[in-house]
Amino acid sequence: MFRRLASLAATLLCCLALLPGAVHAEAKKEFRFAIGIYAGFMPWFYADEYGIVKKWADKYGITINMVQVPDYIESINQYTAGQFDGVLVASMDALTIPAAGGIDNTVLVMGDYSNGNDGITLKGKGKTLADLKGMTVHLVQFSVSHYMLARALDSVGLKEADLKTVNISDADFQTAFATKDVQALVSWKPALSDIQALPDVTTVFDSSKIPHEIQDIAIVHTDVLKDHPDFGKALVGAWYETLALLARKDEKAREAMDYMAKASGTDVAGFETQLATTYLFMTPAEAVAFYRSKELEKALTLVSDFSFAHGLLGEGAKSADAIGIQMPGGKILGDPGNVKMRYDDSFTALAADGKL
Repeated sequence: MFRRLASLAATLLCCLALLPGAVHAEAKKEFRFAIGIYAGFMPWFYADEYGIVKKWADKYGITINMVQVPDYIESINQYTAGQFDGVLVASMDALTIPAAGGIDNTVLVMGDYSNGNDGITLKGKGKTLADLKGMTVHLVQFSVSHYMLARALDSVGLKEADLKTVNISDADFQTAFATKDVQALVSWKPALSDIQALPDVTTVFDSSKIPHEIQDIAIVHTDVLKDHPDFGKALVGAWYETLALLARKDEKAREAMDYMAKASGTDVAGFETQLATTYLFMTPAEAVAFYRSKELEKALTLVSDFSFAHGLLGEGAKSADAIGIQMPGGKILGDPGNVKMRYDDSFTALAADGKL
């Protein structure tokens, strides 16, 4: 009788182990993380190429595959579809694509905010923001570029109805701007730097006018992070080890700068120009402070308002509070019954305390 009970228990345990949830929580050891070219994202490229990501993944007994996706929006779409466990993204795009699509996301790394890395450029006779009236403006529609355009127009008393917007892929910024048909473009570096260097081009607004509002972050699926916290620890550890290396300003740091410059399609001087307009949170302590700041809450409120006004918060959204955003400490902006964005500073705090 005892042997029969023992056999039955063993059978039940085997069946439980085969349940999808158990397999997901117990067996997953390999993760996919989508990356793309942008000044604030380039330390991830270096961390991957020079074994820093592998070092931290090995520490926790996992594998992290960093995969470059050339088209920015496509990388987010693939993450939303479940093809990646994490992705590098602007905070607004995290809200309006995966979160609005019902995906629960955690902001694992507060990377930087754009401090001039995004800009509105005109060529020819256009020299001021006011000159945008009546123009056709090319941009990645409903992205942070669109948000910045709206904020810029508001600063001079214009509205989006005063002009026309046309969607364009970030992969086509330079090619499109070189044509006669495109006079106004909203873009970001590195393409923006090359566009600004062209003759008869004027930058009429850039993101330094709205600091803190265009944030670049690393998000991961909340359920994946909950089941596999070591995935989060490895990513955060790799990120801050890489930033600490860059901060040393020694030969190793110069080698890293050279690699990141070439990987982003420029030289060191060009890359330094990009970094000069990217406010990187260089230490985990600084990032934790921003996670908990009023500036972050204000920026998220502005972004939510814009997103609702443009119908980007999903079908049935009745207000800018349709999607709940959980802040460190538990405070929730928006609907507490529909939390899809979680600003979790706990992993960064571990890094700040040297406990990863």
